[in-house]
Formats: sequence, structure tokens, C-alpha cells
Amino acid sequence: MKASRFFVSTLKEAPADAEVASHRLMMRAGMIKKLGTGIYTYMPMGLRVIRKVEAIVREEMNRAGAVELTMPVVQPAEFWQETGRFDKMGPELLRIKDRHDRDFVIQPTSEEVVTDIARQEIRSYKQLPKNFYQIQTKFRDERRPRFGLMRGREFIMKDAYSFDRDLDAAKASYQVMADAYRRIFDRFGLRYRAVAADSGAIGGDLSEEFQVIAATGEDAIVYCPGSDYAANMEKAEALAPAGPRAAAAKALEKTPTPGKSTCADVAELLGVPLSTTVKSLVLATDILDEAGNPKGSQVWLLLLRGDHDMNEIKVGKVPGLDKGFRFATLAEIEEHFGCKPGYLGPLNLRKPVRLVADREAAVLSDWITGANEVDFHMTGVNWGRDLPEPELVADLRNVVAGDLSPDGKGVLAIERGIEVGHVFVLGTKYSKDMNATYLDEGGKPQFLEMGCYGIGITRLPAAAIEQNHDERGIVWPDALAPFTVVVCPIGMDRSPEVKAAAEALYEQLLAAGVDVLLDDRGERPGAMFADWELIGVPHRVVISDRGLKEGQLEYQHRRDTAATKVPAGGIAEFITGKLAQ
Repeated sequence: MKASRFFVSTLKEAPADAEVASHRLMMRAGMIKKLGTGIYTYMPMGLRVIRKVEAIVREEMNRAGAVELTMPVVQPAEFWQETGRFDKMGPELLRIKDRHDRDFVIQPTSEEVVTDIARQEIRSYKQLPKNFYQIQTKFRDERRPRFGLMRGREFIMKDAYSFDRDLDAAKASYQVMADAYRRIFDRFGLRYRAVAADSGAIGGDLSEEFQVIAATGEDAIVYCPGSDYAANMEKAEALAPAGPRAAAAKALEKTPTPGKSTCADVAELLGVPLSTTVKSLVLATDILDEAGNPKGSQVWLLLLRGDHDMNEIKVGKVPGLDKGFRFATLAEIEEHFGCKPGYLGPLNLRKPVRLVADREAAVLSDWITGANEVDFHMTGVNWGRDLPEPELVADLRNVVAGDLSPDGKGVLAIERGIEVGHVFVLGTKYSKDMNATYLDEGGKPQFLEMGCYGIGITRLPAAAIEQNHDERGIVWPDALAPFTVVVCPIGMDRSPEVKAAAEALYEQLLAAGVDVLLDDRGERPGAMFADWELIGVPHRVVISDRGLKEGQLEYQHRRDTAATKVPAGGIAEFITGKLAQ
């Protein structure tokens, strides 16, 4: 491609609403253009990146035995009503009506449609396994779209769905996809981690997220530097403390804490470590009558160390809370504790509650908690002496750096990541809802076991930029760059020698299969270099009259601090050698 025939449009300043590096740089590099909130046009430069992402994904999906199709963006609501997601999904699902007042949705994902295909087309166990995938536009009506392509409303996604005869076969299909994802992300040239993720209602460990490592990532990734252990924050287990609980050493006292309603404030006032305080979190579960209507509530008290944070996913697995919970209302709190939030604790309750202690809180001695009276806390609290041992102890908290790794191979560290892929075993959730069955060897119908596998095609370039940029602009890995090599002739419009050398090199690289762009726009050197540094083309060759007279051209990788002189006669071989590294 020649720059004069392409569309190069760069900006010196990013729009005011661009908050993160990828959003700023994609806008400045002319890769995307905002059309509406969370909706962007993929401009020619950005579309080339997206197409390269798609090509790698498509190659590896095909290699893994998946079969490509394309499902509609607009889908009849009746399929979503079969699974209940038409009502359950909430406002993120964009619902529309046609001229006949029939309900449709703009797809954010396609489990229902692909399950309908399977129930119509898959009749026998002899047709299994099958994996269908698409690269298609999706829409999710985000409440707060932000960060450009990182959290847009319209986006492109690769979603795949496997169908198998039983769970063992589904696990095998899952592993094929997990291996394919590793090949895909290795080819992108990004630093990433595959982390264990929560499997939700189906249970088990068959769920992994693929996270691109970036300081601006929204997700916390927990890993052990001394092993292969990695998990997201929701999944990472906080092990039970080793050793017995220390004996009580302090008397129970009601201590004034005027105006100090947080654990941090109380610890500072009393001059004690925050880890000796216990926070009280009050939840509630609704009690339903036979018709499914609320007839009352059960109040729960969760106790965690003051320096720890509750993990809602883990709490949602506690027996009794696993069918759904909510934070208690102020009326429920006052009814059971006789006090407003900020001074709550497990002592002196007005009405009994179900108590669950985190593993760390359950081994504390001489701890501090609210007295259920404004401006007072209880100090020197001990299990067994001042209140009964907790009826239930569970892992309720987010892990923190320095916790022991669950695999016993060191301590945990935490870094930030951007989720760009997810592999997941669905089980029979959708096949049961939609009666998608096959006939086994005995001629009996069995529900299809499903898996789903997603990659954020348009999110991935943004994640790559978050990981690869500097003060001058984007620094693309070769596999993702809109152009791999840019030839920058200085004074091409004034020097026949420079023009001839530039066009000759351009033709040589094209013939070698290199994705090369010749900047024939006649820009000044400073402006020309600034454009390509901003856009992030990895390899640059500069041709000038002076260099040609010396028999030298200048090569510079986007990460290099200075150019390297290369003999003009060997530049094509030099470049292809660099690309082969």
C-alpha cells in the first residue's frame, strides 16, 4: 500500500472524553471514530488491525476443528424466552419490536440461536462432537460505556459453541479450545495469563479467562511467581490459617469510640493493627411462600477481618446464601441489632441472626467489633468465651498479596489484567431449556453437553495498546500492526534517486510477502516520523540522498532508541531477517 492511496488521519490531541491510553491513541492514530456513546466506526487503519486479529483467530479455530458460520445480529425473542434470558438479562439486552409488534433482540451472544441449530441438525451421537464458531458484531447496552473499544456497546466478538455427548467429551472439547486459545495469544505476541475463573452455577473448574497484563486493567489477577497457579480474584482461594487460635489474653470491654464508625478509624483511635478488628456485613435472604411470594426474611451476619474485603462470588456459594442474597435493609438491621450501621457486631443482638465467619476471622483472639451501640465498640472479644464458636466458617474474602498459594508453592502476587478471552463449559443448561437432544447408541434421547468460548476481537487491540505504548504512541507487536514495515523516503518528490530506491525496496518487500507501506505523501521528515510512531508501525526504513551517497539506509524498530545503518544493497534481506526473528 502507498500512503497517498490509503487514508492516514492523525490528531495532535486526543478528545477530552478519552480516559485511557488505548482510547486516546486509537483516536489520535485515526483508527476509530466516535459515532455515538460506546459506538465507533472502525477507520481503515484500525480495521487493518482488526482483520489481522480475525485472521489469526480464524486460522487457529479452523486448525482446532471448529466450523465457521454466521448467526444473525437481530434475533427473534422467542428463543431468548425459552431460556428465560429475555426477562432475566436486564437492560444490557437491547430489545426491539418490528412493524408487526413482534419482539426481537440485538444479540450480545448467541447461545440460544446455536442451540436451536443443534436441536434441529444434530440427531445422532455419530454427529458428535461439533464446534460452531462465528466472528460477528454484538451489542450490549452498557450502563456506562467508556474507555473506547475496551467497554463499548457495539463490538466484534468470536464466539464458539461445542456440542458433545457427555461431560467427559465436553471436557475434551474444552481442552482443545483452551490449547487453541494459548496458540492464538502466543501468536499475538502479548504478555498474558490464562487464569482459573469461577464456573458459576454449574460448578467445577472448567473455566479459564485469558488476561492481557496491563497496569490499567480492570481485573485483578492472582498468581504464584513460583508456580503455574493463576486465578482471577473471584476464584482465588484464601487458605485457612495454619496453627491453632491463640489463647485469650484480654478482658472483654465496652470501649468508647466516638464518631469512629469504620474499622480503620477504630484501629487508628485505639492504636492497634487493622487486622485485629472485625467488620460486620449484614445480608438477607428472602423466605418465599408456595406461590413464590416473599413472606419474610432471614438476616445473616458475615464477619471478616477489618483489613479484608468480601468476595461476593464466594459468599454466593455459602449454603443458605447460594440461592441468592441481598444486603439487609436499614429496617432489618435495626430490628436485629438495635443500632445503625457502623457500630454493628455479634454481641448483644436484639434478634438472632445466621452467623458466618471468614476463615481468618474465625481464628482471631482478642478482637474488636461493634457494640451495637452508637459510639462504642467491644474490645478483647474471644470465640468460645464471649460468644459461641461460629456455626459456619467459610472462605469469604478476596485474597491479598502475600497470602499462601493454594498449590503450596509459595505466596501469591497480584497484577492487573484485561480480559480478552474466556473458555467455559456450559453443561446442559441451554440444551435442557431448549430440549436439544441427540440419540445415543441405544436410541435414547440425551441432552447435549455444551461449552462456549469467546474472544473480544475489537477489545484485543485496545488491550494490546494498554500493554504496548510510550510517550510517542502505540508500539504494536508485528502480528497486530496495521502495517509491519513503513518505508520513509526523505525528499522523494525532489530526488529521483530517493524515489527510485524507495519504490524498488517497496516492490522487493511486497514480493517477499511483507505487509509494507510506502509513505509517498511528501511530508516533512519530522511529521512523517511522528505519524508512524504514533500509529505504531514496528519497523521503519528511512531513505535519504545523504544515505544513498554513503550506500547506507537507516533501519529503526519502534522500540529502538536510535537508528541502525544498513548497506542499501542488503536492506530487503535485513528486513525479512528481522521479521523472521
